[in-house]
Amino acid sequence: MDLNLSEEQRLFKDGIERLLGDNYSFADRRKYLGDKHGFSESMWQRYAEVGILGLPFSETEGGFGGGAVETMIVMESFGKALILEPYFATVVLAGGVLRYGASDAQKAKFIPAITEGNVKLAFAYAEPQSRYDLFDVETLAREDAGGWVLNGTKSLVLHGEAADKIIVSARTAGDPRDKDGIGLFLVDGNAPGLRRRGYPTQDALRAADITLENVRVNAAGVIGDAAGAFPIISRVADEASAALCAEAVGCLAEMLATTLDYLKMRKQFGTPIGTFQVLQHRAADMFIELEQSRSITLYATMMAGEDDSRIRERAISAAKAQIGQSVKTLGRQAIQLHGGIGMTMEYAIGHYFKHITMIDTLFGDVDYHLSRLAALGGLFGEEAIEQAN
Repeated sequence: MDLNLSEEQRLFKDGIERLLGDNYSFADRRKYLGDKHGFSESMWQRYAEVGILGLPFSETEGGFGGGAVETMIVMESFGKALILEPYFATVVLAGGVLRYGASDAQKAKFIPAITEGNVKLAFAYAEPQSRYDLFDVETLAREDAGGWVLNGTKSLVLHGEAADKIIVSARTAGDPRDKDGIGLFLVDGNAPGLRRRGYPTQDALRAADITLENVRVNAAGVIGDAAGAFPIISRVADEASAALCAEAVGCLAEMLATTLDYLKMRKQFGTPIGTFQVLQHRAADMFIELEQSRSITLYATMMAGEDDSRIRERAISAAKAQIGQSVKTLGRQAIQLHGGIGMTMEYAIGHYFKHITMIDTLFGDVDYHLSRLAALGGLFGEEAIEQAN
């Protein structure tokens, strides 16, 4: 199995890193935080110009035909730069729903608009009581006059306040924790009856709580089967988790590089602290955590497109569990080795730590994914163990 990037992929990676290197220093990021929605509209348009926003969509849909590996390249680069723009919310999450569930007419309307940077989307899947259970949906949708009426509350909608359109999961049948009876609905961000309360998350990104009171959606706003959307939600969440793992690898790599530079520069007793053997051992442990995370993320990326949900979920849960462990081990070491400066808002390392902490909890933390992995029979499944024996 060839795990190396192709020449085209390497050129693509170099191009993204040059773009971010020229336009996304830590000082630039602090400036972008002051913009209207907490990110740079000009950078969003730059992403559109170089084709990043259309990357995962097929050419027939108006995109550029990239795959999971290309998304991994983008997310890892974005993790290194600690970007603020709603790429994950619009392209990975909402875009994933469109790729797997939307009709041809819906794709024709929204995918070219996303690719050109003219529309931003958000995916409202979480609710106050649901925690990591994507099927725990109490928001209700009832048919009315050829359309649907939505009532309920959605929480932690990433970049929900800046979204032009919001994809909302709502229950059309069954009990609140049934996997059947869930639909997906395209709602206008300024629809009557929809209220958004935006706020910053701990890593300086933006999210919103959304309340829907008799929000009307016409028949053209239903994505796929109005009672059978959970397989789409589950698949999108798995692919999104693989993308988050790649972003975390980018963050962890930058944290390690920053820490090593600090160890070489910071002196104590007239000697660079990087010469102290005990600190070298800790740096080596950080490197091991990074490489373990990078390896399992690459495996999860390759498995993210699997149609067999059990194979896909095993790989994703293994990667998410390892990432969560590395977040704690490498992240804490990076902060401790910097000392007090690592806790200040003026220094980048603390901002990386906050972001990877958020990544750890999105779509399930370490305990959640270890439990899911155990229930699935481990990384390769019980059947693989039986065949080996």
